[in-house]
Amino acid sequence: MGALDYLSNFCTITTVRNKRKPMQTVEIKVKMDCDGCERRVKNAVKSMKGAKTVEVNRKQSRVTVSGYVDPNRVLKRVKSTGKRAEFWPYIPQHLVYYPYAPGAYDKRAPAGFVRNVVQAFPAAASHAPEENFVSFFSDDNVNACSIM
Repeated sequence: MGALDYLSNFCTITTVRNKRKPMQTVEIKVKMDCDGCERRVKNAVKSMKGAKTVEVNRKQSRVTVSGYVDPNRVLKRVKSTGKRAEFWPYIPQHLVYYPYAPGAYDKRAPAGFVRNVVQAFPAAASHAPEENFVSFFSDDNVNACSIM
């Protein structure tokens, strides 16, 4: 049996299975003016293979697609409708440390959102001076003030 099993491995045909894309949510900013624009974008994305849910928010100019889809293909499909589209560049304002940092504040952003820029988040090196200031004073020993 060992020899037959060994030889049968050479004769069998193996099929290569494609990896399934992970379930993800893709948010895209699309300027939509009317019900026709909204319907055109929604139908284009809904017909994609792997798209489970499609939500269109015309007031925020936002399209949210959930499913087993590739983000770049979703963006390409939305652009094929003739609309100018980009990935959703905004994040909620309460998640940002410095919402009024240069480049983060955007007048065109929906209410409660700011641009996702690096300057809005404190860098790892910026925490070091704050920690030094905190260690100047000690609640355990009030006379241990290092400033005086």
